[in-house]
Amino acid sequence: MTVYFIGAGPGDPELITVKGQRLIRTCPVILYAGSLVPEAVLEGHNAERVVNTAELHLEEIVALLAEAHRKGQDVARVHSGDPSLYGAIGEQIRHLRELGISYEVVPGVTATAACAALLGCELTLPDISQTLILTRYASKTRMPEGEALGDLARHRATMAIHLGVNQLANIVDELLPHYGSACPIAVIHRASWPDQDQVTGTLADILPKVVAKGFRRTALILVGRVLGAEGFADSSLYCAGHGHLFRPPGGAEPPRG
Repeated sequence: MTVYFIGAGPGDPELITVKGQRLIRTCPVILYAGSLVPEAVLEGHNAERVVNTAELHLEEIVALLAEAHRKGQDVARVHSGDPSLYGAIGEQIRHLRELGISYEVVPGVTATAACAALLGCELTLPDISQTLILTRYASKTRMPEGEALGDLARHRATMAIHLGVNQLANIVDELLPHYGSACPIAVIHRASWPDQDQVTGTLADILPKVVAKGFRRTALILVGRVLGAEGFADSSLYCAGHGHLFRPPGGAEPPRG
């Protein structure tokens, strides 16, 4: 028996991996985070038991996993986005190890990737930013030393900020000294869901725009000069003068065999 931690993706039921979909359709037990995972992701399942864990606490969830283990039933434990990012799987895995229950993590499409797709942009551009920082704003959970938003902002890299839309005013205050008031920023609400929405602007004007939209939760903040950038160099990947294993420079024939 195995517990499969499956990344369901950001919301669109078609943005789940083939492996994740196959496991959902074949596992006899499904536990899914119903607050963020749409029921459409579960379509086609043949499970004997389906439980929405949104209202359960950790011990109740672990008890369900242990029960499935005793019955020899595989479990599809379905989380939103990619379960390795703010998925709260670490504490579940700790209990599974203590109980001797095997598990596997099945990656999923991240909210950050869905937001970039909605904006139609690349988050890493030559001469602009080659680094992406995924982080969150300190609220209920404190940040480790050196990971405060202001510390990370000193890098001026592209940044994806989770769980922070209600603290947007404080976030802007911490970013301004490092990125400047003209730096582009986007706030994306429920990316890939039918009611997805977005606001774009700069650090100088984003706050009233978001207030007008009424975004309160399930929104991700992207900030950095890559948003809407035009003056950047072409990547060397497709440059005619740049050779690599599959395309020698100058149009020579690539090695065969």
